[in-house]
Formats: sequence, C-alpha cells, structure tokens
Amino acid sequence: MADNERTLIIVKPDGVQRALAGPILTRFEQKGLRIVALKLMHIDRSLAERHYAVHQGKPFYEGLVQFITSGPSVVGVLEGPDAIQATRNIMGATNPVTADPGSIRGTYALTIGQNLIHGSDGPDTARTEIDLFFQPDEILSYSRAGDQWVTG
Repeated sequence: MADNERTLIIVKPDGVQRALAGPILTRFEQKGLRIVALKLMHIDRSLAERHYAVHQGKPFYEGLVQFITSGPSVVGVLEGPDAIQATRNIMGATNPVTADPGSIRGTYALTIGQNLIHGSDGPDTARTEIDLFFQPDEILSYSRAGDQWVTG
C-alpha cells in the first residue's frame, strides 16, 4: 500500500477571486484525499518571501511575491496515500496550456502567472511549507468512514 503523506496546497488569489476554491477543493476530496487543515488568509510579504525563498534572485521572483500577496488565498493540508504526487497530478502542469485536460490548470487556467493553485513538489518541501503556514495544533488527524473504500 502507498505511503500516507501530507502536502500543502494554496488556492491562489486568482482562484479565490474567480470563486473556484470550492470546485478545486472538491477535486482533491473526490480523489480520496482528506483535508486535515484549511484556512482563508491574506498572505503577507514576509510569509510570501519565505515561501518563495528558493526562487529568490530569479527574474520572476518579485512577480510571484506580488501575486500571492494580492488578495486572499485558501491554504490547506491534504493527507492520503502518495498525496504529493496525487495532488500534483490533479493540479496539472505549471503551464496551463500544456496541462492535461481535466486537471485543475488544464480546465480553468490559461497562463503560468495565474495558474490558480500551488502544491508542494516533494516530501521535504511539503514539511517546510506546512510548517510555514500551520501550527501543529491546527492540523487534525482523523479517518472517514469511507476511507476503506478508497485505500482498502
């Protein structure tokens, strides 16, 4: 059986402004992932800079920071078997033009700059990002009655 993982997701300001937070979150729940933490927040510049620190010095860095701080975002933690890869598959490629049809970006986005959603790209990144946005007591552990029908 696949390893249970946690991953961070951010429905970016364009997703919130376009009223897509619900449909986006639904995609993950329908896949069988559990939402174990969730909040609506306005990410401030300091947090955005820490979140995007890996991109500091790159030409697109300032645009990333400005965009993620431009309005409210929905930030969450998803949990489930191979949650990181499952989440990335549901999100689709970073460039929505090449994202698979049916993925979030392939369905709802047109540009890299406004591609609706962020998801952690690996286990180390997920741990770091989750710790940036959530305190341990904000993340719940629980099971659902239907989990047995998703993971066996």
